[in-house]
Amino acid sequence: MAGDTMRDRLIVGLDVPTLAEAEKVVRELDGTVSFYKIGYQLAFAGGLDFARELASGGTRVFLDMKLLDIDNTVGKGVENIVKMGVTMLTLHAYPKAMKAAVEAAKGSKLCLLGVTVLTSMDEQDLIETGYEYDPHTLVLRRSEQALHAGMGGIVCSASEAAAVRKVVGADMAVVTPGIRPAGSDRGDQKRVVTPTDAIRAGASHLVVARPIVSAADRKAAAQAILDEMQAA
Repeated sequence: MAGDTMRDRLIVGLDVPTLAEAEKVVRELDGTVSFYKIGYQLAFAGGLDFARELASGGTRVFLDMKLLDIDNTVGKGVENIVKMGVTMLTLHAYPKAMKAAVEAAKGSKLCLLGVTVLTSMDEQDLIETGYEYDPHTLVLRRSEQALHAGMGGIVCSASEAAAVRKVVGADMAVVTPGIRPAGSDRGDQKRVVTPTDAIRAGASHLVVARPIVSAADRKAAAQAILDEMQAA
């Protein structure tokens, strides 16, 4: 099947309100998708147990918790997340939090991802939040800090992926949300990129939710994105 070589690199966001709906999405995408993201919406509706279930069956899970707290709390949380068997975990790319997480995950296969700047934010949003940096500058600064902390990868907009790749080198994961196939609805995302451009920019993994989950034929939508990634 075209796109098979990209299956490990496409992460489908299970951004749905109920566990029943998440299970339906996974059933419909069986054989096409092998990696899923579980974030806040599903996590608080039984999604953490579902993450364990998927992971125990060999399905890869990207747990999108965006952790940020005092060092001890982050570390203790990561220790328990390691036991869940998930593949990836996000935390906000604050240096102390990253160092605590890296120490807690030492010796495990958990890939820790530093969230740089949310793809729903632009320069004005950062100004209103109190940051002195524009999104691009802040993404690169946090990417460098993640590299030095020993993180497994970075989460950033695909529009910044090429610049981030230059900072972190070839080995770290560069995970890009906000992916929208050409002609699709941008939703609440402000810094969006097509699958083709994301792959060409050096993204290692693409996170796609609404364009697949909201499609009438989810399997066909996922396959179309895999084909586009393969062609890139």
